[in-house]
Amino acid sequence: MPKRLYALCAITFFAGWPMIAQTSQSAAGMVVANRAPLQPNAFNALPLGAVEPSGWLRRQLEIQAKGLTGHLGEFWDDVGSNSGWLGGTGESWERGPYYLDGLLPLAYELKDATLIRKAKQWVDWTLTHQRPDGQIGPLRNDDWWPRMVMLKVLTQYQEVSGDPRVIPVMRKYFAYELRELPGRPLRDWGKYRWQDNVYSVLWLYNRTGDRSLLELAKLLHQQGYDWEAQFANFKYTSKETSARLGLKEHGGPIPDAAMQTHGVNNAMALKVAPLWWLLSGNARDRDEIDRQLAMLDKFHGLPNGMFSGDEHFAGTDPSQGIELCAVVETMFSFEQAFAVLGASSIADRLEKVAYNALPGTLSNDMWSHQYDQQPNQIACTRAHRQWSTNGPDSNLFGLEPNFGCCTANLHQGWPKLLSSLWMATPDGGLVTAAYAPSRVHTKLNGVDVAIEEETEYPFRGTVQFTVHTPRPVSFPLVLRIPAWAGRAIVAVNGNRLQTPDTPFYPIKRVWREGDHVALSLPMDYHVSHWFHNSAVFERGPLVFSLPLDGQWTELKKYAAKSADWQITPTANWNYAVELGDCAAASLEHPVGAIPFDVKNPPVTLKIQGRRDAAWSVHENSAGPVPLSPVSSQDPLKTLVLVPYGAAKLRITAFPFLRERSQCSTDKPESHL
Repeated sequence: MPKRLYALCAITFFAGWPMIAQTSQSAAGMVVANRAPLQPNAFNALPLGAVEPSGWLRRQLEIQAKGLTGHLGEFWDDVGSNSGWLGGTGESWERGPYYLDGLLPLAYELKDATLIRKAKQWVDWTLTHQRPDGQIGPLRNDDWWPRMVMLKVLTQYQEVSGDPRVIPVMRKYFAYELRELPGRPLRDWGKYRWQDNVYSVLWLYNRTGDRSLLELAKLLHQQGYDWEAQFANFKYTSKETSARLGLKEHGGPIPDAAMQTHGVNNAMALKVAPLWWLLSGNARDRDEIDRQLAMLDKFHGLPNGMFSGDEHFAGTDPSQGIELCAVVETMFSFEQAFAVLGASSIADRLEKVAYNALPGTLSNDMWSHQYDQQPNQIACTRAHRQWSTNGPDSNLFGLEPNFGCCTANLHQGWPKLLSSLWMATPDGGLVTAAYAPSRVHTKLNGVDVAIEEETEYPFRGTVQFTVHTPRPVSFPLVLRIPAWAGRAIVAVNGNRLQTPDTPFYPIKRVWREGDHVALSLPMDYHVSHWFHNSAVFERGPLVFSLPLDGQWTELKKYAAKSADWQITPTANWNYAVELGDCAAASLEHPVGAIPFDVKNPPVTLKIQGRRDAAWSVHENSAGPVPLSPVSSQDPLKTLVLVPYGAAKLRITAFPFLRERSQCSTDKPESHL
């Protein structure tokens, strides 16, 4: 497990800055701050469409549009034309809203007319088929939970379109919910995911000032599961099993223990305390995410930035997995938590998940995905594994391995990250929440301003910003300095500024057309230690893995380019690594058309290692990492590591050698 906890950083220099003017009417493109009596956010989200992709991130989104996201409804019936969310008789629960929650932002970010038409048909049906009592969605399913997802979709759609139908529909629905909840309270998934409902309630309150919405938020909190109490007295400290959770012979509702240890539920719960703090103002609520992350890291932390959950908590062994739904929901929770709390450490964690766990569980063409990914993943085959409760298909790359929820939900990861790269500061400026090539455009002090961000981050540590403005305008540009980036350098128009010594570096000046800001974040590699003292190599936000050459075999063909695949290894994997004088050296390479490509990685690390015969296969996975340090007499080899997200078969957490050896001069061991 990591030795370092992710403490939240106080942002004291924002104190006293005036809030952005509150708005009583919502319009497309506006930044909306919290209304009293809500606590103010540290930063305010920009509306969908304010941030556009460029560089490698645009290519990634275009690949997504050409893959499952752009074509899923053409052959997967759950989100096809007969969906209950389109008025049909098909699937009427969460899969339509899940799919739209990623399809819609992707469509508008790429300004793709075809995808916009696909997304709008879902939105239009929901907006035009509200019942007289206020209920929305399919008649044949009245579960509160899937409506919570559709409400998030409506908030995004309203921000980008300004459609005047959205707010009246949401007001009528929330009035219905406030009337109905006392007699039909939250249950099952809705009980454990109530915070996603509160998210949309507060969004609407900030645009209408309707005080009954605050009463609804309080009622949802009262009926929902108390996540803060779970982590205050955390009892789920080891791997869960079906027998322990009462799943073997259960009928009816899923047992509470299974809900409380469910990976996706816990990913969504990371936004609970920040959102509730907005209403409570209680310092304990504000700080609670510290406790949640500390418990998750200590007992279930994985080196890709996630915690184990395959399907339920599974401990810290890097051969345990984490579900793709949990990855994208963790990202969304971190995006919301960062906006509320303004803690740089949360953004650091967001980048680690986004640039490792997310691409690591998707195929290069995004036509297939895994249900569970493993940091130490030596085969993706149909076989029994040491999962807490999941089945033999869980780490295949396919259309819907194990269960179809991730097929519907994977689409929000990259588009929502793009939307959250930039946020508004309380005094009318901008902050870099996370780094990736993009262009942000918004109105600052009454002037239309755009900022181009040119970078190959996370593969490089240089970020260039160019300001575009029709006339001089004063605003602060606040640069986030990641915790790993010592000796960061900032220059404006070629003039170096004072070295940043805080997590946020504000540059407040009168900006003119063409002004240029250069940020340099030195990316030295370092080693962190995890399960059984294993060694993990990191550089900036990237985690590195030994890629294992593998044979891809098609198991089942679907429509278009969709198929189920297994990958069997054709290379050795059980290495112990050298941490002494022969430690890693990094090399940078061009960033290709596919940024996370194992055959053309943008950056590599060379390390030294020896085969460790004591480390062997267990339950069709890499066995538990031997406790370090270890000994081996095998020949010393040069191993080439690549970014975690590029390696679909990989070793990420290594035992390390007790002895320090003379550096090898042999050619690197081939694993590509």
